Amino acid sequence: MLHPHELKIAANAPNAGCSPEAAQQYTRWLATHHYENFNVVSWLLPKELHQHFYNLYAYCRWADDLGDEIPAATRALELLHWWEQELNACYNGNPSHPVFVALRETVIPKDIPKQPFADLLKAFRQDQTVKRYPNWDAVIDYCTYSANPVGRLVLYLCGYRDEQRQRLSDATCTALQLANFWQDVSRDLGIGRIYIPLDIAAAHGLSETDIVNRRFDDRYVTLMKDLIARTRALFAEGSSLSEMVDSRLSIDLEMFSRGGLAVLHAIESSGYDTLHHRPSIGKGKQARLLGRALVTHLVAKDSKAVATPQSSADLVAQSYEHCHRIARAAHSNFYYAFFLLPRAKRDGLAALYAFMRLVDDVADEAHDLAAKQRGLANWRAALDDAATGDGRAKTAVPHGAPDVLPALVDTISRYNMPTRYLHDLISGAEMDLTVRSYPTFDRLREYCYRVAGTVGLTCTHVFGFRDPRALDLAEKLGLAFQLTNILRDLHDDYALGRVYLPEEDLARFNVSREDFARSEATLGVRELLRFQADRAWQCYEEGAALLALIDQESRPALWLLVHTYSALLARIEELDFAVFGERVRLSRAEKLVFIAKARFGRITEENILEKRDRDRRRAGGTGGRRRAG
Repeated sequence: MLHPHELKIAANAPNAGCSPEAAQQYTRWLATHHYENFNVVSWLLPKELHQHFYNLYAYCRWADDLGDEIPAATRALELLHWWEQELNACYNGNPSHPVFVALRETVIPKDIPKQPFADLLKAFRQDQTVKRYPNWDAVIDYCTYSANPVGRLVLYLCGYRDEQRQRLSDATCTALQLANFWQDVSRDLGIGRIYIPLDIAAAHGLSETDIVNRRFDDRYVTLMKDLIARTRALFAEGSSLSEMVDSRLSIDLEMFSRGGLAVLHAIESSGYDTLHHRPSIGKGKQARLLGRALVTHLVAKDSKAVATPQSSADLVAQSYEHCHRIARAAHSNFYYAFFLLPRAKRDGLAALYAFMRLVDDVADEAHDLAAKQRGLANWRAALDDAATGDGRAKTAVPHGAPDVLPALVDTISRYNMPTRYLHDLISGAEMDLTVRSYPTFDRLREYCYRVAGTVGLTCTHVFGFRDPRALDLAEKLGLAFQLTNILRDLHDDYALGRVYLPEEDLARFNVSREDFARSEATLGVRELLRFQADRAWQCYEEGAALLALIDQESRPALWLLVHTYSALLARIEELDFAVFGERVRLSRAEKLVFIAKARFGRITEENILEKRDRDRRRAGGTGGRRRAG
């Protein structure tokens, strides 16, 4: 698709379909030679991320050059369309171009979605057809596609997926893009583009013609002052991001922000005349910015160390005790499993449970929607503040957070647990506030991952594992547990206005939502619930393999959890899905028997699941109840 010598950076690229090693050697060369300041950033980052950054950079560099270095707009659009086809091929598993052969080595292990890459292409295509922006909102919308995806890609690469960090990143990236626009006015005029919002220019007495003819006077000075003030506000809005990420990444983020602010300062120092000159930052200035960022980082680190109380160990211990009290009071099936673990792991599960319980309570409280949403947003902020060691909450501190978060942060650190699991769990609670039904099973699966798959993933980190397959199996068990809960609580959830069973399945079995208001299940409802139970059993059977992949000392606890929840599902089937009356439960005696088996019996993958009464799968089967266990 690309003609020889049509793009300068293609000269050193290996042939299509090359090996990942050759492809990544090229992206490394491109990133370290095309712009010399790339190394100034990358050497500060964790070494294991360098190649991944090179791969992302190569994609962005190629896309940018296809949009900017090809003279004819029609040809540029053709090449950008070709580049998007190569992106699709990368995500479909058959990359050809060397940049995408390398990129696949990043997007798969780092689980990076395709959307940010596609958004960048939208901006580059827009550059071929849109040369003027009528107002501020139009420019900001362009930045949403031209700049913000880059920040989000970096966050994904470093393991951050939460909405709050993305929002702060968007503010910083938009500010950087705007700073470049005000710096590059003369350059952009040379290629026929004006990014200055025309309505803001008009408010200062300048027309489009004045800008094209490069008429510099006091009107242009006041225009630049206005635009710079707006841009500084965006830098301030995103400034706290550097305090919420890994310390090594925070230096890079600090450098980017300082660099963008230095561009604004250079415009001011030059007298604001960017119509005729491009203010720049010399290497000496860049070195001073880096030095200041490093000093700021070290001072902040020392301050945190000084501020750490001598009794921090006591504080954490008290926090764990508080978490155990919350778990005991809830009488959850999970709490029984805690006693089968060593003390440290028992504490870890208690901390996780207490956090999840308090987050869940926010969604269930009798407050209005806006108050619940604020409450969950406060938990996000409190989690980030605690996990980063900031200690300066930007929002109201949620009820119970000071008592629970010290233990939770200790657990996250001790078991190398990604905080994104906990952010995803909060997202699940947010879904419960506004989502009342699920059109498809795929949509329901997303919800189940957030509220239950995350529980399986966090617990598996505490259990201990070495085989990465363990995480996939933990997600399957989380889905099985949640499907069991959905079947058990069907009638109660309907009373709260929620129907979790997919609408496509209701239609398949000719069931309406109103059928869940009845006092007993109709034949169609029973067939629907049997269908869902089979889905849950499949997840149980596949997830049972997790038992062999976790630490030996943790296996009794996992066995007990899986056996208890599968017994609950078996009980629901025994009762022919009579979930419209008294809540289906396991007795305390049954649970004690299960605990004894987990503690003293021979636990295996073969006996981890409670046996099913297969007769229950036939419509019209006997309604006799057998004892689970």
